[in-house]
Amino acid sequence: MRYDPKRHHLPPFPTSGVLPVDKPAGWTSFDVVNFVRARFNVPKVGHCGTLDPAATGLLVLVLGKFTTLSQKFSGDDKVYEATLRLGLETDSYDLDGSTTATYDWSGVTEEELRRVIAGFVGPQKQLPPMVSAVKVDGKKLYELARKGIEIEREPKDIEIFDLDVKKVALPDCDFVMHCSKGAYVRTLCYDIGRKLGCGGTLAGLRRLHSGKFDLADAITVDKLKTFEQADLDIFLRNYLYDKMSKFTEAR
Repeated sequence: MRYDPKRHHLPPFPTSGVLPVDKPAGWTSFDVVNFVRARFNVPKVGHCGTLDPAATGLLVLVLGKFTTLSQKFSGDDKVYEATLRLGLETDSYDLDGSTTATYDWSGVTEEELRRVIAGFVGPQKQLPPMVSAVKVDGKKLYELARKGIEIEREPKDIEIFDLDVKKVALPDCDFVMHCSKGAYVRTLCYDIGRKLGCGGTLAGLRRLHSGKFDLADAITVDKLKTFEQADLDIFLRNYLYDKMSKFTEAR
């Protein structure tokens, strides 16, 4: 819901700040933005880095004057925990997409999997998936993908700083990825599967960190549903005092 002062009984929310939210599965990033805007009558709300609808975890919202920092925060490094599933490829590179191929993964060993994953650490070119918000000639790729259109994409410069394998239970592998802005965990899973020759797709994703922001400090949507304007004001001020003191001049 867009901000419309005529439809609100509440006064416009006056406080600027940063609101870290633990995004639930099934919500788009803009669903969260629109929920906060509508519930608390906040004239200006933005987010600092899109999360796919199926993904969960840290979504950094900026309210009021802090929306001017959206681009700065969006450029920060990210940390994700993810699950790779071997033997499957989809058109979106995750389980939300339609299956395009299945393969026998039984010949893959844990040792080989770890070796291939480690090979993706470092600066590299990565091809954005068709189902993504990347714009080509002013159109978002996912809008074209919905029409069954696939176009050539330019590889993007990204860097994966670290890939820490946490658990291997083939055909699944849980790992934590620390990466630069613009890196797609879905594409990484697809590329790992291709390198192994058995296909791969993203089976689960949760964002843990975005720059200086930590999921441990985030508030759930269910908790926000219990808040009134005064509660949100207190949360923002406390969070700003505890975590964002260096940005107090921006308020």
